[in-house]
Amino acid sequence: MTVVNGYEQSDNEKKLDILNLPALEDEAKKIIPTGGYGYIFGGSEDDWTLKQNTLAFEHAQIVPKALSDIEKPDLSTNVFGIDLKTPVMMAPTAAQGLAHAQGEDDTARGVAAVGGLMAQSTYSSTSIADTAAAGNGAPQFFQLYMSKDWSFNESLLDEAKKAGVKAIILTVDATVDGYREQDIINNFQFPIPMANLTKFSEGDGKGKGIADIYASAAQKIGPDDVRRIAEYTDLPVIVKGVQSPEDAMRAIGAGAAGIYVSNHGGRQLNGGPASFDVLESIAKAVNHQVPIIFDSGVRRGSHVFKALAAGADLVAFGRPVIYGLALGGAQGVQSVFEHIDHELEIIMQLAGTKTIEDVKHAPLLHIHYND
Repeated sequence: MTVVNGYEQSDNEKKLDILNLPALEDEAKKIIPTGGYGYIFGGSEDDWTLKQNTLAFEHAQIVPKALSDIEKPDLSTNVFGIDLKTPVMMAPTAAQGLAHAQGEDDTARGVAAVGGLMAQSTYSSTSIADTAAAGNGAPQFFQLYMSKDWSFNESLLDEAKKAGVKAIILTVDATVDGYREQDIINNFQFPIPMANLTKFSEGDGKGKGIADIYASAAQKIGPDDVRRIAEYTDLPVIVKGVQSPEDAMRAIGAGAAGIYVSNHGGRQLNGGPASFDVLESIAKAVNHQVPIIFDSGVRRGSHVFKALAAGADLVAFGRPVIYGLALGGAQGVQSVFEHIDHELEIIMQLAGTKTIEDVKHAPLLHIHYND
Protein backbone atom coordinates (compact mmCIF):
# COMPACT_ATOMS: atom_id res chain seq x y z
CA MET A 1 0.00 0.00 0.00
CA THR A 2 0.97 3.63 -0.60
CA VAL A 3 -0.24 6.19 1.95
CA VAL A 4 -1.05 9.76 0.84
CA ASN A 5 -2.54 12.24 3.31
CA GLY A 6 -3.49 9.28 5.49
CA TYR A 7 -5.32 7.53 2.64
CA GLU A 8 -4.16 4.02 1.73
CA GLN A 9 -3.77 3.42 -2.00
CA SER A 10 -3.34 0.00 -3.54
CA ASP A 11 -0.11 -0.56 -5.44
CA ASN A 12 -1.01 -4.05 -6.73
CA GLU A 13 0.34 -4.93 -10.16
CA LYS A 14 -0.84 -8.36 -11.32
CA LYS A 15 -3.09 -10.19 -13.78
CA LEU A 16 -6.44 -11.27 -12.35
CA ASP A 17 -8.19 -14.62 -12.53
CA ILE A 18 -11.74 -13.38 -13.11
CA LEU A 19 -14.87 -15.50 -12.80
CA ASN A 20 -17.16 -12.58 -13.60
CA LEU A 21 -17.02 -8.81 -13.30
CA PRO A 22 -19.73 -8.42 -10.59
CA ALA A 23 -17.56 -10.55 -8.27
CA LEU A 24 -14.80 -7.93 -8.42
CA GLU A 25 -16.94 -5.50 -6.43
CA ASP A 26 -16.63 -7.39 -3.14
CA GLU A 27 -12.95 -8.12 -3.70
CA ALA A 28 -12.17 -4.44 -4.32
CA LYS A 29 -14.17 -3.44 -1.24
CA LYS A 30 -11.63 -5.31 0.89
CA ILE A 31 -8.73 -3.08 -0.20
CA ILE A 32 -10.22 0.32 -1.09
CA PRO A 33 -10.75 2.51 2.02
CA THR A 34 -14.39 2.93 3.03
CA GLY A 35 -14.77 6.54 1.89
CA GLY A 36 -13.15 5.93 -1.47
CA TYR A 37 -15.13 2.77 -2.07
CA GLY A 38 -18.39 4.49 -1.19
CA TYR A 39 -17.61 7.27 -3.66
CA ILE A 40 -16.82 4.79 -6.44
CA PHE A 41 -19.66 2.36 -5.75
CA GLY A 42 -22.50 4.64 -4.72
CA GLY A 43 -25.28 6.09 -6.81
CA SER A 44 -27.72 8.81 -5.85
CA GLU A 45 -30.44 8.62 -3.19
CA ASP A 46 -31.43 4.94 -2.69
CA ASP A 47 -29.55 3.72 -5.81
CA TRP A 48 -32.76 2.75 -7.63
CA THR A 49 -31.59 3.93 -11.06
CA LEU A 50 -28.12 2.49 -10.47
CA LYS A 51 -29.67 -0.95 -9.89
CA GLN A 52 -32.08 -0.67 -12.81
CA ASN A 53 -29.21 0.08 -15.18
CA THR A 54 -28.04 -3.52 -15.02
CA LEU A 55 -31.46 -5.12 -14.55
CA ALA A 56 -32.72 -3.39 -17.71
CA PHE A 57 -30.60 -5.63 -19.92
CA GLU A 58 -33.03 -8.42 -18.98
CA HIS A 59 -35.72 -6.52 -20.90
CA ALA A 60 -34.19 -7.75 -24.17
CA GLN A 61 -33.08 -11.19 -25.28
CA ILE A 62 -30.51 -12.27 -27.85
CA VAL A 63 -31.69 -14.59 -30.65
CA PRO A 64 -29.47 -17.69 -30.95
CA LYS A 65 -28.52 -18.48 -34.53
CA ALA A 66 -27.59 -21.99 -35.62
CA LEU A 67 -26.09 -23.10 -38.94
CA SER A 68 -24.44 -19.69 -39.19
CA ASP A 69 -21.22 -21.05 -40.70
CA ILE A 70 -18.90 -18.80 -38.68
CA GLU A 71 -16.04 -19.18 -36.23
CA LYS A 72 -13.66 -16.90 -34.36
CA PRO A 73 -15.72 -13.70 -34.14
CA ASP A 74 -13.86 -10.46 -34.82
CA LEU A 75 -14.24 -7.77 -32.15
CA SER A 76 -12.42 -5.04 -34.06
CA THR A 77 -14.27 -1.91 -35.10
CA ASN A 78 -13.75 1.62 -36.36
CA VAL A 79 -15.48 4.56 -34.70
CA PHE A 80 -14.75 8.27 -35.22
CA GLY A 81 -12.15 7.12 -37.76
CA ILE A 82 -10.24 5.22 -35.05
CA ASP A 83 -9.36 1.56 -35.45
CA LEU A 84 -10.04 -0.38 -32.23
CA LYS A 85 -9.56 -4.03 -31.30
CA THR A 86 -12.61 -4.01 -29.05
CA PRO A 87 -15.96 -2.17 -29.05
CA VAL A 88 -15.66 -1.76 -25.26
CA MET A 89 -14.09 1.47 -24.02
CA MET A 90 -13.14 3.01 -20.69
CA ALA A 91 -15.75 5.50 -19.53
CA PRO A 92 -14.47 8.79 -18.10
CA THR A 93 -14.23 8.07 -14.39
CA ALA A 94 -12.98 10.58 -11.83
CA ALA A 95 -10.35 10.28 -9.11
CA GLN A 96 -8.93 6.86 -9.92
CA GLY A 97 -6.20 7.50 -7.37
CA LEU A 98 -8.82 6.44 -4.83
CA ALA A 99 -8.38 2.90 -6.17
CA HIS A 100 -4.67 2.74 -7.00
CA ALA A 101 -1.52 4.80 -6.53
CA GLN A 102 -0.95 4.95 -10.30
CA GLY A 103 -4.56 5.98 -10.96
CA GLU A 104 -5.45 6.90 -14.51
CA ASP A 105 -1.91 6.23 -15.70
CA ASP A 106 -2.28 2.51 -15.00
CA THR A 107 -5.78 2.49 -16.48
CA ALA A 108 -4.37 4.03 -19.66
CA ARG A 109 -1.69 1.34 -19.81
CA GLY A 110 -4.21 -1.45 -19.34
CA VAL A 111 -6.64 -0.10 -21.96
CA ALA A 112 -3.81 0.42 -24.45
CA ALA A 113 -2.69 -3.19 -23.95
CA VAL A 114 -6.03 -4.47 -25.30
CA GLY A 115 -6.20 -2.01 -28.20
CA GLY A 116 -9.06 -0.08 -26.65
CA LEU A 117 -10.09 3.52 -26.21
CA MET A 118 -9.83 5.45 -22.95
CA ALA A 119 -11.68 8.58 -21.92
CA GLN A 120 -10.04 10.55 -19.13
CA SER A 121 -11.97 12.82 -16.78
CA THR A 122 -11.50 16.49 -15.89
CA TYR A 123 -11.46 15.28 -12.28
CA SER A 124 -8.61 12.82 -12.83
CA SER A 125 -5.98 12.12 -10.21
CA THR A 126 -3.30 12.41 -12.90
CA SER A 127 -2.81 15.13 -15.50
CA ILE A 128 -4.03 15.05 -19.08
CA ALA A 129 -0.45 14.94 -20.35
CA ASP A 130 0.65 12.16 -17.98
CA THR A 131 -2.38 10.00 -18.75
CA ALA A 132 -1.85 10.44 -22.47
CA ALA A 133 1.85 9.59 -22.12
CA ALA A 134 1.00 6.45 -20.15
CA GLY A 135 -1.19 5.33 -23.06
CA ASN A 136 1.88 5.54 -25.31
CA GLY A 137 0.01 6.67 -28.40
CA ALA A 138 -3.20 4.69 -27.84
CA PRO A 139 -6.33 6.72 -28.64
CA GLN A 140 -7.84 8.77 -25.83
CA PHE A 141 -10.74 11.18 -25.43
CA PHE A 142 -10.91 13.98 -22.87
CA GLN A 143 -14.10 14.51 -20.88
CA LEU A 144 -14.86 18.11 -19.91
CA TYR A 145 -16.84 19.17 -16.88
CA MET A 146 -17.37 22.69 -18.08
CA SER A 147 -16.39 25.38 -15.58
CA LYS A 148 -18.06 28.73 -15.04
CA ASP A 149 -14.61 30.14 -15.79
CA TRP A 150 -14.18 29.93 -19.58
CA SER A 151 -10.45 30.65 -19.34
CA PHE A 152 -10.11 27.51 -17.24
CA ASN A 153 -12.03 25.54 -19.87
CA GLU A 154 -9.66 26.88 -22.50
CA SER A 155 -6.68 25.83 -20.43
CA LEU A 156 -7.95 22.26 -20.16
CA LEU A 157 -8.88 22.08 -23.83
CA ASP A 158 -5.47 23.44 -24.83
CA GLU A 159 -3.77 20.76 -22.73
CA ALA A 160 -6.00 18.06 -24.20
CA LYS A 161 -5.21 19.11 -27.75
CA LYS A 162 -1.50 19.25 -26.96
CA ALA A 163 -1.71 15.74 -25.52
CA GLY A 164 -3.21 14.48 -28.78
CA VAL A 165 -6.69 13.47 -27.66
CA LYS A 166 -9.02 12.51 -30.49
CA ALA A 167 -12.27 14.05 -29.23
CA ILE A 168 -13.84 16.05 -26.42
CA ILE A 169 -16.67 14.56 -24.36
CA LEU A 170 -18.86 17.31 -22.91
CA THR A 171 -20.76 16.03 -19.87
CA VAL A 172 -24.11 17.79 -19.64
CA ASP A 173 -25.98 15.79 -16.98
CA ALA A 174 -23.93 16.93 -13.99
CA THR A 175 -24.72 20.61 -13.62
CA VAL A 176 -25.26 19.82 -9.94
CA ASP A 177 -24.19 16.81 -7.91
CA GLY A 178 -26.70 14.02 -7.42
CA TYR A 179 -27.70 13.38 -3.80
CA ARG A 180 -25.09 10.73 -3.02
CA GLU A 181 -25.86 9.22 0.35
CA GLN A 182 -22.72 7.08 0.58
CA ASP A 183 -20.60 10.24 0.57
CA ILE A 184 -22.79 11.80 3.25
CA ILE A 185 -22.64 8.70 5.46
CA ASN A 186 -18.85 8.56 5.13
CA ASN A 187 -18.40 12.35 5.31
CA PHE A 188 -16.23 11.79 2.25
CA GLN A 189 -13.77 14.42 1.08
CA PHE A 190 -11.17 13.79 -1.59
CA PRO A 191 -7.86 12.97 0.11
CA ILE A 192 -5.86 13.12 -3.11
CA PRO A 193 -5.49 16.19 -5.34
CA MET A 194 -7.06 16.26 -8.80
CA ALA A 195 -4.19 17.11 -11.09
CA ASN A 196 -6.22 19.03 -13.68
CA LEU A 197 -7.62 21.39 -11.04
CA THR A 198 -4.26 22.59 -9.69
CA LYS A 199 -4.42 25.78 -11.76
CA PHE A 200 -8.03 26.51 -10.84
CA SER A 201 -8.78 29.37 -8.48
CA GLU A 202 -10.88 27.08 -6.28
CA GLY A 203 -7.94 24.72 -5.65
CA ASP A 204 -7.10 21.12 -6.49
CA GLY A 205 -10.10 19.39 -4.93
CA LYS A 206 -8.23 17.89 -1.96
CA GLY A 207 -10.29 18.14 1.22
CA LYS A 208 -13.54 18.79 -0.67
CA GLY A 209 -16.57 16.67 -1.40
CA ILE A 210 -17.82 16.16 -4.93
CA ALA A 211 -20.72 18.57 -4.33
CA ASP A 212 -18.21 21.32 -3.49
CA ILE A 213 -16.29 20.63 -6.69
CA TYR A 214 -19.44 20.62 -8.82
CA ALA A 215 -20.32 24.01 -7.33
CA SER A 216 -17.54 25.48 -9.46
CA ALA A 217 -18.84 23.77 -12.59
CA ALA A 218 -21.22 25.44 -14.99
CA GLN A 219 -24.86 24.94 -14.10
CA LYS A 220 -26.05 26.59 -17.28
CA ILE A 221 -25.06 24.54 -20.34
CA GLY A 222 -26.78 24.94 -23.70
CA PRO A 223 -26.37 24.24 -27.43
CA ASP A 224 -24.09 27.24 -27.90
CA ASP A 225 -21.53 25.61 -25.59
CA VAL A 226 -21.29 22.61 -27.91
CA ARG A 227 -20.60 24.93 -30.83
CA ARG A 228 -18.11 26.97 -28.84
CA ILE A 229 -16.05 23.96 -27.80
CA ALA A 230 -16.08 22.48 -31.30
CA GLU A 231 -14.94 25.78 -32.82
CA TYR A 232 -12.27 26.35 -30.17
CA THR A 233 -10.72 22.89 -30.38
CA ASP A 234 -11.46 21.86 -33.97
CA LEU A 235 -12.08 18.41 -32.49
CA PRO A 236 -15.22 16.25 -32.50
CA VAL A 237 -17.46 17.06 -29.54
CA ILE A 238 -19.47 14.19 -28.05
CA VAL A 239 -22.36 15.16 -25.79
CA LYS A 240 -22.58 12.87 -22.74
CA GLY A 241 -25.61 12.42 -20.54
CA VAL A 242 -28.26 12.13 -23.25
CA GLN A 243 -31.38 10.25 -22.15
CA SER A 244 -34.02 11.23 -24.71
CA PRO A 245 -34.37 11.46 -28.50
CA GLU A 246 -35.17 15.16 -28.17
CA ASP A 247 -31.89 15.91 -26.39
CA ALA A 248 -29.98 13.83 -28.94
CA MET A 249 -31.39 15.83 -31.83
CA ARG A 250 -30.77 19.12 -30.00
CA ALA A 251 -27.13 18.12 -29.54
CA ILE A 252 -26.70 17.14 -33.16
CA GLY A 253 -28.31 20.40 -34.22
CA ALA A 254 -25.70 22.22 -32.13
CA GLY A 255 -22.88 20.45 -33.96
CA ALA A 256 -22.26 17.38 -31.79
CA ALA A 257 -20.17 14.79 -33.61
CA GLY A 258 -21.37 12.03 -31.30
CA ILE A 259 -24.08 11.19 -28.78
CA TYR A 260 -23.22 9.53 -25.46
CA VAL A 261 -26.23 7.80 -23.93
CA SER A 262 -25.66 7.64 -20.18
CA ASN A 263 -27.28 8.42 -16.85
CA HIS A 264 -23.89 8.80 -15.16
CA GLY A 265 -24.04 5.27 -13.82
CA GLY A 266 -27.05 6.12 -11.68
CA ARG A 267 -25.13 8.84 -9.85
CA GLN A 268 -27.22 11.85 -10.88
CA LEU A 269 -31.01 11.77 -11.38
CA ASN A 270 -32.33 8.91 -9.28
CA GLY A 271 -35.74 7.81 -10.53
CA GLY A 272 -34.77 8.35 -14.16
CA PRO A 273 -34.86 5.45 -16.63
CA ALA A 274 -32.15 2.87 -17.05
CA SER A 275 -29.88 3.88 -19.90
CA PHE A 276 -30.49 0.67 -21.86
CA ASP A 277 -34.24 1.28 -21.84
CA VAL A 278 -33.85 4.58 -23.71
CA LEU A 279 -31.02 3.57 -26.05
CA GLU A 280 -33.13 2.13 -28.86
CA SER A 281 -35.42 5.16 -29.18
CA ILE A 282 -32.43 7.50 -29.22
CA ALA A 283 -30.65 5.40 -31.84
CA LYS A 284 -33.75 5.47 -34.06
CA ALA A 285 -33.91 9.26 -33.83
CA VAL A 286 -30.19 9.69 -34.51
CA ASN A 287 -30.48 7.29 -37.46
CA HIS A 288 -26.70 6.94 -37.95
CA GLN A 289 -26.12 10.69 -38.37
CA VAL A 290 -23.36 10.44 -35.74
CA PRO A 291 -21.87 7.57 -33.69
CA ILE A 292 -23.44 6.63 -30.38
CA ILE A 293 -21.54 5.68 -27.22
CA PHE A 294 -23.45 3.92 -24.46
CA ASP A 295 -22.75 3.31 -20.77
CA SER A 296 -24.41 2.63 -17.40
CA GLY A 297 -24.83 -0.82 -15.87
CA VAL A 298 -22.59 -2.82 -18.22
CA ARG A 299 -21.23 -5.89 -16.43
CA ARG A 300 -21.39 -8.72 -18.98
CA GLY A 301 -20.45 -9.51 -22.56
CA SER A 302 -24.15 -10.05 -23.23
CA HIS A 303 -24.78 -6.47 -22.08
CA VAL A 304 -22.26 -5.22 -24.62
CA PHE A 305 -23.90 -7.30 -27.35
CA LYS A 306 -27.38 -6.04 -26.48
CA ALA A 307 -26.25 -2.40 -26.40
CA LEU A 308 -24.62 -2.73 -29.83
CA ALA A 309 -27.70 -4.47 -31.22
CA ALA A 310 -29.90 -1.71 -29.77
CA GLY A 311 -27.99 1.04 -31.57
CA ALA A 312 -24.68 1.79 -29.85
CA ASP A 313 -21.39 1.99 -31.76
CA LEU A 314 -19.19 1.82 -28.65
CA VAL A 315 -20.01 0.51 -25.18
CA ALA A 316 -18.30 2.00 -22.13
CA PHE A 317 -18.00 0.93 -18.52
CA GLY A 318 -16.31 2.35 -15.46
CA ARG A 319 -16.78 0.71 -12.05
CA PRO A 320 -15.61 -2.82 -13.02
CA VAL A 321 -12.44 -1.32 -14.49
CA ILE A 322 -11.77 0.66 -11.32
CA TYR A 323 -12.19 -2.50 -9.26
CA GLY A 324 -9.73 -4.25 -11.56
CA LEU A 325 -7.37 -1.32 -11.17
CA ALA A 326 -7.47 -1.60 -7.38
CA LEU A 327 -6.88 -5.34 -7.47
CA GLY A 328 -4.18 -5.47 -10.13
CA GLY A 329 -3.14 -2.08 -11.49
CA ALA A 330 -2.59 -1.90 -15.24
CA GLN A 331 -2.62 -5.68 -15.53
CA GLY A 332 -5.87 -5.80 -13.57
CA VAL A 333 -7.43 -3.32 -16.00
CA GLN A 334 -6.20 -5.42 -18.90
CA SER A 335 -7.70 -8.52 -17.27
CA VAL A 336 -11.12 -6.84 -16.96
CA PHE A 337 -11.19 -5.91 -20.64
CA GLU A 338 -9.95 -9.33 -21.70
CA HIS A 339 -12.67 -11.00 -19.64
CA ILE A 340 -15.58 -8.99 -21.01
CA ASP A 341 -14.20 -9.39 -24.54
CA HIS A 342 -14.06 -13.16 -23.96
CA GLU A 343 -17.69 -13.20 -22.87
CA LEU A 344 -18.61 -11.10 -25.90
CA GLU A 345 -16.82 -13.50 -28.25
CA ILE A 346 -18.85 -16.41 -26.88
CA ILE A 347 -22.12 -14.49 -27.28
CA MET A 348 -21.21 -13.45 -30.82
CA GLN A 349 -20.45 -17.04 -31.80
CA LEU A 350 -23.71 -18.36 -30.36
CA ALA A 351 -25.70 -15.53 -31.97
CA GLY A 352 -24.12 -16.19 -35.38
CA THR A 353 -22.45 -12.79 -35.64
CA LYS A 354 -18.96 -12.72 -37.10
CA THR A 355 -18.27 -8.98 -36.82
CA ILE A 356 -19.32 -6.01 -34.72
CA GLU A 357 -21.24 -4.76 -37.74
CA ASP A 358 -23.16 -8.05 -37.70
CA VAL A 359 -23.94 -7.51 -34.02
CA LYS A 360 -25.36 -4.07 -34.81
CA HIS A 361 -27.88 -5.75 -37.13
CA ALA A 362 -28.72 -8.63 -34.81
CA PRO A 363 -32.37 -8.89 -33.72
CA LEU A 364 -33.36 -8.58 -30.09
CA LEU A 365 -36.51 -10.06 -28.62
CA HIS A 366 -38.60 -8.34 -25.96
CA ILE A 367 -40.29 -11.14 -24.06
CA HIS A 368 -41.63 -10.19 -20.63
CA TYR A 369 -40.97 -12.97 -18.15
CA ASN A 370 -42.48 -13.14 -14.68
CA ASP A 371 -40.01 -12.68 -11.85
